[in-house]
Amino acid sequence: MLSLLRSLLYALWLTVTVIPWALAVLLVSIFRRGNPLYWMCAGWLGVAIYGARWICGIRWRVQGMEHLPDGPAILLSKHQSAWETFAFPVLMPRPLSYVFKRELLYVPFFGWAIGRLDMVHIDRSKRAEAWNKVADQGRRFLDQGNWVIMFPEGTRIARGQQGSYKSGGTRLAITVGVPVVPIAVTSARCWPKRMLLKRPGVVDVSIGRPIATVGRTADDVMREVETWIETEMRRLDPEAYAQPVPPAAAASVQPPR
Repeated sequence: MLSLLRSLLYALWLTVTVIPWALAVLLVSIFRRGNPLYWMCAGWLGVAIYGARWICGIRWRVQGMEHLPDGPAILLSKHQSAWETFAFPVLMPRPLSYVFKRELLYVPFFGWAIGRLDMVHIDRSKRAEAWNKVADQGRRFLDQGNWVIMFPEGTRIARGQQGSYKSGGTRLAITVGVPVVPIAVTSARCWPKRMLLKRPGVVDVSIGRPIATVGRTADDVMREVETWIETEMRRLDPEAYAQPVPPAAAASVQPPR
């Protein structure tokens, strides 16, 4: 009962904070774009994930930050809930350009605001057109210093489950000649897919070493990404998976924030 009340309070927190923040972003976007607007939006995302911590008891710990490259890269992450969508812009040192379905642009206030940012919003029903947009805009955003981030399973995946890994992210990385960085995240432990109820606990985020893409095929690189992420998921959240795997090499874990 307490978790439900905290979850309802958190939903209210998101609503009452996103409306004025999004309106301010829309106003500022008339005069400023690029990084200043991005970090303004990241400010609200910080409000969102710290609100989840204070209200619902959802903390986090990150390992592998030292693996993030100094130059351009494609981040390829496990996707279990909205938590990582909110958290990554707060945790990462560079602006992120998400590749996401265009339907999110129609979400009141939140979608209107992200539509003003350097993101790649695609129509998934038009595959060829979508890929051309990802390649063109992805290259442009990488050139201006952003990291492009994609969820290779294409959608949120329930805890303990594995989706079909698509090679769009590795194809882009090979096209533009940059490495990919695999990321495992256990957000569904606290924030289940498509559920209002949030549970207190710790979300683990593990960042792998960059994987080179030069001279390789997109499917080959994606198989390596998939193997690393799914092995790491089973190490971080073993009770969610039926088949354990040997522990993956990882950096020391930072204490929960």
